[in-house]
Amino acid sequence: MPELPEVETTRRGIAQTVTGRRIAAVIVREPRLRWPLPSDFAAQLNGQRIREVRRRAKYLLIDLDRGSLIVHLGMSGSLRVLPSSTPILKHDHVDLELESNQSLRFNDPRRFGSMHYTLEDPAQHMLLRKLAPEPLSDEFDADYLVGKARGRKVSIKQFIMNGNLVVGVGNIYASEALFRAGIKPTRAAGRIKPDELKRLVKGIKTVLNAALRAGGTTLRDYVNADGAPGYFRQKLFVYERDGQPCRNCKSPIKQLRSGQRSTYYCPSCQK
Repeated sequence: MPELPEVETTRRGIAQTVTGRRIAAVIVREPRLRWPLPSDFAAQLNGQRIREVRRRAKYLLIDLDRGSLIVHLGMSGSLRVLPSSTPILKHDHVDLELESNQSLRFNDPRRFGSMHYTLEDPAQHMLLRKLAPEPLSDEFDADYLVGKARGRKVSIKQFIMNGNLVVGVGNIYASEALFRAGIKPTRAAGRIKPDELKRLVKGIKTVLNAALRAGGTTLRDYVNADGAPGYFRQKLFVYERDGQPCRNCKSPIKQLRSGQRSTYYCPSCQK
């Protein structure tokens, strides 16, 4: 599933091309996304100019003359800027054709992604209004995490993946951040010492920034706005490396199930 670095990489990739461009036409080939597109979806967007492309958590916010388009890539989605004449692929569900003879094309094999048009402030949309702080913001610091973790019995990995506490820390980056902090992912959040949580905040920010520099992580479907994969997979310390030697201590990486997710850790480096 595209996580925060992948979504931010996509935002950066499309923003430089589509900002300021007018939508000349909207083509909906498959309206049955996670939430079905309304019958007037194309009419609402036609003729509007794209003013800005922003991100909130794992959502892309495409601000128009009137209102905003909220896009979620789901588990397998991608947004690419292509010449409008580019042949259509099987899972190319929506095109925003721009006046520049280019198209912003939404592809999603599993159709778990979504598009919502709103005339209101997107921050107040039902999908965004309860979201927690961004992990790369100043608001997300050790004091914040210590306060939220106090008394919590849930595992620390599930805790930092809770979008009501901090947004955008998905399965890959939670595993990697916990490794960098030296914290076993199954430990109860409320039993972790403040200095450990301080290391974890640093680990989350370090991992996400490194992934951004690498263009995100491609495990299966993800490609950026140019169609290229993310290269952070080559730098993963634990994720999907079960049985392989730890890059620090050479102990075999272990895998377990936590919160119905595969979790990876080093039994020697993480306590």
